[in-house]
Amino acid sequence: MAGNEAEALFGGAFLLTSAGQVPLVTAESLSGDQRAYFTAMRQFTEREVIPNIERLEKKDLALLRDLLRKAGDLGLLLAEIPEAYGGLQLDVTTAMLMSEATSLFGSWSVTVGCHTGIGTLPIVHFGTEAQKKKYLPRLATAEWIAAYALTEPTSGSDALGAKTSARLSPDGSFYSLSGAKQFITNAGIADVFVVFAKVDGDKFTGFIVERSAPGLTVGPEEHKMGIRGSSTCPLFFEDCQVPVENVLGEIGKGHRIAFNILNLGRLKLGVGSVGGSRNMLGEALRYVRERRQFGQALIEFPLIREKLARSAAAIHALESMAYRTTGMIDERIGAESGADRPGRVMQAVEEYSIEASILKVMGSETLSGVVDEALQMHGGYGYIEGYHVERAYRDVRINRLYEGTNEINRMLITGMLLKRVSKGQLLLGDALAALEQPLPSFDDPLAHQRTAAAQLKRVGWMVLKLAIERFGPELESRQEVLAAAADVISEAFAVDSAVARTLQVAPENELRRALVNLYVFEALPRAVVRARTAICCSAEGEALATALSQLEGLARIHPIDPAAEREVVVEAMLGAGGYPFGN
Repeated sequence: MAGNEAEALFGGAFLLTSAGQVPLVTAESLSGDQRAYFTAMRQFTEREVIPNIERLEKKDLALLRDLLRKAGDLGLLLAEIPEAYGGLQLDVTTAMLMSEATSLFGSWSVTVGCHTGIGTLPIVHFGTEAQKKKYLPRLATAEWIAAYALTEPTSGSDALGAKTSARLSPDGSFYSLSGAKQFITNAGIADVFVVFAKVDGDKFTGFIVERSAPGLTVGPEEHKMGIRGSSTCPLFFEDCQVPVENVLGEIGKGHRIAFNILNLGRLKLGVGSVGGSRNMLGEALRYVRERRQFGQALIEFPLIREKLARSAAAIHALESMAYRTTGMIDERIGAESGADRPGRVMQAVEEYSIEASILKVMGSETLSGVVDEALQMHGGYGYIEGYHVERAYRDVRINRLYEGTNEINRMLITGMLLKRVSKGQLLLGDALAALEQPLPSFDDPLAHQRTAAAQLKRVGWMVLKLAIERFGPELESRQEVLAAAADVISEAFAVDSAVARTLQVAPENELRRALVNLYVFEALPRAVVRARTAICCSAEGEALATALSQLEGLARIHPIDPAAEREVVVEAMLGAGGYPFGN
């Protein structure tokens, strides 16, 4: 592997390389087999799930179980389970594509994602051989359904603050769990729970708890604002007896399970947001083509066309980040199978934990923005039950809360980046030296967009430099600075990915360039506003004046005609009947 490519294959390396410097996986490079898996899951969702939305939202749990088992019978839940236990052990990109295909209905996406992801993968990656043989074949077919129990009534984001306790029995044969878990997805239908408790009050540990375990009670269904077609209940443990052979991983090492699995969950949520956004953009386009006001269809109004084009540009950037990240993870895992593959998967996902958190934040917020604009385009009808956009508006709100709130993930993005800098994995000196040099010049159809990507990266490094110099070790407590820096870094990743994808696929294509132009035209000013916040919190006097002057120099953007670019995108959408690039 060439040096530049090797450099790009570690987490956060996008901040050190030029856009387009390294080949990446894109939606256009997906294989026929990968597309076939996506199509199979999407068709199942369309044919079996969508016609039953009303029954599912009225909590027909028997139907929900039946749908999962039907999906299992068709092999749609096998992607991430090793072949030795009845699965397919597909690459991460394909598994994420199948997750994206469930996004036609938020409740179904949550249900499947919990079962195949955070419910099953702890056993795949951390279970003993005996545990894998017992549980995975049944989970692969949804004979048994899985759930993940981490959150408690008094600990959400502070997962290690859990109060649920585990005490070893005098004869050493079982642990007694006592405590409660809150907001547990799939709890009403699950047969197997991955539960976290503290052994002897301080050793955070994972357990596999079966529904039939003595002392476990599943509470009533929560009445939720959204994702009403999924099951969410509390769990209560009263001296719940769990055999010692059901300890998951090592005693006191439960945090490794919890946090690594959450990285996978964040990745899956980010990729799923691509599909949800595309679906809702298509709904909005169909509506505005049919709805007439003032004697013409809504699609004829410039402000409606602007909403459609801006949404498409945001989706294009998100999609570019999503499959770039899954492709890097697959590259790092390698194609070889074998008993060590689960460990390689965990190492690869942990390597790209910065990108996973970026995807979680930007995916959930992009989806929220697209749905919000879709509702606005529907007018009053979008606020009425029976329209897909009304349900979607309620459903998407949860995405900014679970798998770690977006606020927590913003802390993680900057915190993990700084940790890598401190360990020498990201060379801060090289990045800071570049701040003193002129911006690189490019000579290609996307030269201005590549320059914008370079500007954003420099803004990110400048913010980090000032914050480190001002606060040192205390920086971890300055959340306003960390969050602002995370937003700059995230925009840098988005622009870099969208530009790199377009350079690789079709740099001369008018539509692709229009999508990049529209995104860059708004992303750079957004990032500059956030950078200004961080700088003003981190510097004062002459240092502040100098930093703001440098920021002003990096804020220059190549002018475009957004109305003209909008028309290119909207006309392409009209021809495609929705988002112009689909799987």
